[in-house]
Amino acid sequence: MSAPGVVPGGENVSMRSRPVSRALSALAASLLTAALAGCGGSEPAAQPPASGSPSASADAGDENARAELAARAALAVDYRFAALYTLDVVGEAQRSVMATVANDGSWRVDIPGGALGGTADVAIAQTEAGLFQCAIPSATNPLITPACVRVADKGERVPKKYDPKIQRLFRQWLPVFTDRQSALSVNAAQPLPGSTGDCYSVDSNTASLSAAVDIGIYCYSPEGLLTAARVNFGTITIAGTPAAPPSTIELPGPVSGGDPLGLASPPPPPVQPSLIPSMNAPLPSPSA
Repeated sequence: MSAPGVVPGGENVSMRSRPVSRALSALAASLLTAALAGCGGSEPAAQPPASGSPSASADAGDENARAELAARAALAVDYRFAALYTLDVVGEAQRSVMATVANDGSWRVDIPGGALGGTADVAIAQTEAGLFQCAIPSATNPLITPACVRVADKGERVPKKYDPKIQRLFRQWLPVFTDRQSALSVNAAQPLPGSTGDCYSVDSNTASLSAAVDIGIYCYSPEGLLTAARVNFGTITIAGTPAAPPSTIELPGPVSGGDPLGLASPPPPPVQPSLIPSMNAPLPSPSA
């Protein structure tokens, strides 16, 4: 696509007048129908983002906690699952995020409202062919034609102008956590609401303005499953028992050579010329 609002391959997204989707894609919902059946309880309330311990940047943190986080992250690298999460962002409606890591190591994260100022749903997926951003339909935007654009090579990061960030929690930051030489300060933290396993407060112990990961709190099960995280862009919490992973990730649509969907809201539709009064139009005759 050559302009925001147009799905790769030339299909018109037509999302300016549509509400922001807060529902799972049909594919994501089908993966978890069985696993989430019977799961009850109220969803956690939205909470403000929290950073790591205030004193963490002044020291090296707790070495035991650092070792534990590295071990959990190492397990997470090899953990395969399909799981539903809730995403709470201050001032926004709660969203459902689907994360899947297939048996062959390919992965996909479905993010409602992840592009065009929250008006478009996207999936970030990695296969052997590379890293892709895909426009996906949902219950509230069912007419969108699924299509994907390759945004980077396998193992690389999503370019900043297309990056919804959420997928970072599941894959991008694991190598940083497993690297004991990373400039991180780690301490044990109180469990986040709805989490299971152990939680760790992570901060940077360097004065660098670009930290390797977002500071915050990360919670992992003993098997290496991310169960909750609170970072600067929101709080994510697992919402049910994970389902069995697929053998591989299938992209939700064909690959196009167009441009990915950007993060910014699409411009307002142009005013039709016929609706603009002409300065040269004759004035109406006064009524008798």
